[in-house]
Amino acid sequence: MPFRLGFEHPGYLWLMLALPLIWWIGYSSLGVLGRFRKWLALSLRTVVWSIVVLALAGVQIVWVSDKMTVMYLLDQSISIPQAKRQVMLDFVVRNVKRHRNQQRGDRAGIIVFGRNASIEIPPFDDDIYLQRLEARLGEDETDATNLEGALNLAQASMPEDTARRIVIVTDGNENLGQAKKLAARVANAGIGIDVVPVLLDAKSEVLVEKVDLPADIRKGQPFEARVVLNNYSEDHDGTGRPTKGTLRLTQKAGRTVTGLLEQEVTLTPGKNIFPVRLEIDQPASYVYEAEFLPSTDEDDGLKQNNKGSAYTHVRGEARVLLIEDQRRVGDFDLMIEALRDADIEVVQQYTDELFGSLAELQAFDAVILAGVARSADQDDSAVTFTDAQIDMLVRNTQQLGAGILMIGGPDAFSGWTGTELEKAMPVDFKIKNAKVEAVGALACIMHASEMADGNHWQKVIARAAIEQLGPSDFAGVLHWGMSGDQWMWGGGLMEVGPNRKAMLSAVSRMTPGDMPQFDPAMKMAVKGLANTPASVKHCIIISDGDPSDPMPGTIAAFKQNNITISTVAVASHGLTESQRLRGIAQATGGKYYAVKSGKALPKIFQREARRVSKPLVFEPEGGVIPQVTPLQHALMDGVDRVLPNTRGFVLTQTKDGPLAQVLIRSPKPVEPENNTVLAVWTYGLGRTAVLTTDAGARWATSWNDWPDYDKFFSQLVRWTMRPTGDTGKYSIATSVKDGEVQVVVNALKEDDSFLDFLDMQANVSDMKASESGEETTFGQLDMRQTAPGRYVGTFQADAAGNYFVTVIPEPGAAPLTVGVSVPYSDEFRVRETNMALIESLAKTQPAGGEAGAVAPALETEPTEDLVDTNTFRGGLALARSIKDAWPWFLLTGCCIFLADVFVRRVAINFDWVGNAMRKLRGKTSEKDAAVTARLDALRKNKEALDDSLEKRRASVRFEPTASDNSTDDVQIGTSGTGDRSATKSDAATPDAPAKDAGGSYTERLLAAKRKARKD
Repeated sequence: MPFRLGFEHPGYLWLMLALPLIWWIGYSSLGVLGRFRKWLALSLRTVVWSIVVLALAGVQIVWVSDKMTVMYLLDQSISIPQAKRQVMLDFVVRNVKRHRNQQRGDRAGIIVFGRNASIEIPPFDDDIYLQRLEARLGEDETDATNLEGALNLAQASMPEDTARRIVIVTDGNENLGQAKKLAARVANAGIGIDVVPVLLDAKSEVLVEKVDLPADIRKGQPFEARVVLNNYSEDHDGTGRPTKGTLRLTQKAGRTVTGLLEQEVTLTPGKNIFPVRLEIDQPASYVYEAEFLPSTDEDDGLKQNNKGSAYTHVRGEARVLLIEDQRRVGDFDLMIEALRDADIEVVQQYTDELFGSLAELQAFDAVILAGVARSADQDDSAVTFTDAQIDMLVRNTQQLGAGILMIGGPDAFSGWTGTELEKAMPVDFKIKNAKVEAVGALACIMHASEMADGNHWQKVIARAAIEQLGPSDFAGVLHWGMSGDQWMWGGGLMEVGPNRKAMLSAVSRMTPGDMPQFDPAMKMAVKGLANTPASVKHCIIISDGDPSDPMPGTIAAFKQNNITISTVAVASHGLTESQRLRGIAQATGGKYYAVKSGKALPKIFQREARRVSKPLVFEPEGGVIPQVTPLQHALMDGVDRVLPNTRGFVLTQTKDGPLAQVLIRSPKPVEPENNTVLAVWTYGLGRTAVLTTDAGARWATSWNDWPDYDKFFSQLVRWTMRPTGDTGKYSIATSVKDGEVQVVVNALKEDDSFLDFLDMQANVSDMKASESGEETTFGQLDMRQTAPGRYVGTFQADAAGNYFVTVIPEPGAAPLTVGVSVPYSDEFRVRETNMALIESLAKTQPAGGEAGAVAPALETEPTEDLVDTNTFRGGLALARSIKDAWPWFLLTGCCIFLADVFVRRVAINFDWVGNAMRKLRGKTSEKDAAVTARLDALRKNKEALDDSLEKRRASVRFEPTASDNSTDDVQIGTSGTGDRSATKSDAATPDAPAKDAGGSYTERLLAAKRKARKD
């Protein structure tokens, strides 16, 4: 049978022993029903009880199938030669075709795997006809072998209504996961495992094992770096032979690469160690990379394992990075000199040569943004801090403890509104006080251009401009529609803050048309901007230059209202169109841009939007004398509290909350939240400060002769710097195993006792030492105490690279830093097939079945012995599919119980059935004839009796009686007594009954009724 019954709670089947008792009780109590009904009721009662017991036992229907599903797992890692990967597929195609039982409905599927696993063909009931594998894994997915992931995916993808077997084609060199543990779980599910080993060809191989650096490298101290190489080259007789090549060692600090060593070497069989004497003069982050170049390709099989690297960070004395605008070189020379006199090393960097990675920032304890805007004009191009660079600055402070100092100036704080940097500072760069608010207004005129994806880019740039504006700024977009030039929203410009989402939504639905002339749209723009309460008003026109020139009066209106226009020529058709747009921009004091690609547009519009969203510069007549607040702070210790005059500063908005500390204020303006000159606070693990005036070049010129100038700026910068110096009795170490990096910190007190219960702050960053400086971060690292004075944290680092770990043991302590180099994957170290793992997997015995087998090895082509291996053979537990049946049994029992009640309560005579059949046949039985005769006789007797009664009634009704004939002889007296006597006498005569009978039937009936009542 294809199915059978099973029970979830078989213990309830003991209740079937109650059947004899049910029969004994029923036999005695149902005897009055007759023999047939009694036995029928007993049978129904037996069935009902049996069904109830089966339902209580949880009866189930179990289908058993002998179908087989085989999943082939093909190892596509780099350790498998490319030629053998195709041989794998050929083996699968031939094996399935030869052994799959089509009548039984066997299924087959393919999974390819490396670092990750992917289903090439899901299990289906047909042969496989693939010529090549479609799911090609990328290079970043073939640099590891993850058997555990492949087994997990195979188990999840195989149907449970068949017997299941996994066939793994691999070299067994697992370097991610633990296949043995998962194989045990797979076997418990009844899945068998066969393995086809892939034998690796032993070739000559040279590996750069590692670049070994000392754990503690100090500035100016010589140290020894050791390059370790391993030579696996062999001759035909199996003996090792030397390999010649070139060994190269380079040092990378930021974007600077320095060659340290390049020499011809001869590697003996086995390990070779090359020591190199080095010295580091400048504190920074360094990456040392060693590379071996073989003389001939035959001496080295894999190129991926020819490089090794190591990362280290050398921290020196106080060192800061000062970023300044290259157009204002020299504005901060006096401050730089003061810092250097205070033994603070200052490294200058201009905005056109900004840092490219977080690793570069690790060489500095603080970063000074000296009067720089986020974007600056240089040769009509936008030089900006990218979002990635801003993120590096913030994380360098928040997570790594470095400081940030922003110094004011005419262009300072411009463009930083809404960025992550603004969140890290103690002030906001956008004023929220309506009395002194610097409100900007921006109108965009959008003309459909003939550039590829023109409408798409117009939406992108409009969104970029709106997102750049502050919440108090105004924005409007004009475009050509069906009814001519029209505003996108509100009939003009609207405040950005409460309407930003609605504006962005409207822009996403915008479809600009081909505007025939500039003048109508420009008139609408100048009218809308003129009526807007803004201090800075700007208009941007994007077009190909086709619309006709605006009227001179329109241009004059822009000038009269101090509204500038910037124009962007996109795919213009010639010199005339370009000159038209250039003339509009020059006439109003704006800028002209010519672009060929839409990719350049978002940055241009962001830059133009920042012209509107500029901070407000406060330059009162005669200047102001800043005042030191009563707040006591270490930064102002020893500094004269009478400050010199300053002719101006940038208005900001002090952040709400007690963490933001204002140390210097200006008496003007009177609003305390906007007259900040110096504010500081702690952000994450670092500190940030804002000085809203400059360092003496324009506004604070009186400070240049101030006696405490040097002390003020040196103490300000030193306060923001990352803590440096002795790290106490803390030690940090790292180890790498199976793609996981373990960070261990040991903490001791001064008396060498354990330092417990520390709340350590740690993070890790992937430095990705590439020329572009690209990097990713893992963020916070959870350090947990695992033993007295011992703290451990781990993070996954599957990809090769260099990682920077920073641990701050406790608040105020100097950070512990360490570099971790994760070498290339173990996939590139493989030289032999791992038969031990292969045999271990095959020996795993599935539940209810037989252990798998190790098939003949895969060679340059599938051998007949390999193809003859029947992977669809039996030896596994048959598949079972179980479905609960007790609800249906219980429903059937209820129906049969009703039938039992009906049989016991209702008696049915079935003679009518036979009579009906005989009538249909036209036959009459003797019994029916006798009954008919009897009924006829009764009917005749009834008729005769009725006739007799009727005659009797007629005779009584119409014949005269004796009393009627003697009426004349009756004596009628006058007394009552005489009358009563006569009546009694008459009643006693024999003729009285005849007289009574003379009444009708009804009268007689009434008389009898009266008589009965009297009696």
